[in-house]
Amino acid sequence: MATSTKKILVVDDEDDIRVYLSRLFQENGFLVNCASNVEEALLAVEKERPDLITLDVSMPEASGGKFYRDVKSRPELPPPDGFIAKPIDREEIIALAKKLTGGAAAGASAN
Repeated sequence: MATSTKKILVVDDEDDIRVYLSRLFQENGFLVNCASNVEEALLAVEKERPDLITLDVSMPEASGGKFYRDVKSRPELPPPDGFIAKPIDREEIIALAKKLTGGAAAGASAN
C-alpha cells in the first residue's frame, strides 16, 4: 500500500516566510498550501484537510490565536500541537513536521 504524502498549510501574512516555508517543506516531500490571512486559512482547512498547519500567531487583520482556538475546537480537525519561535531553524521545523505528521514525508527528495 502506498503512503500518502502529508499536507501542510502554511499561514503567515509575510510573503517571504510563506515562500521560504513552502519551498522548505516541498524539498522535504510534503505537499504545501499557503494562506496569507485567517480567512484564506479557514477555507484551506475546510477544502484541503491538512495534516499540519504552521501558523503565525501575530497577523494584522485577525488573530492567529483565534484561528488556532477555532480549529482546535472542531473535533473533525484535531491538529497536533507544537511550537517553534522565529527565526526558524530548518532542521528543527522539518524534524517537528515529520514527528507531528507521523514520520518522514512520502517522496522526500535527496537534494
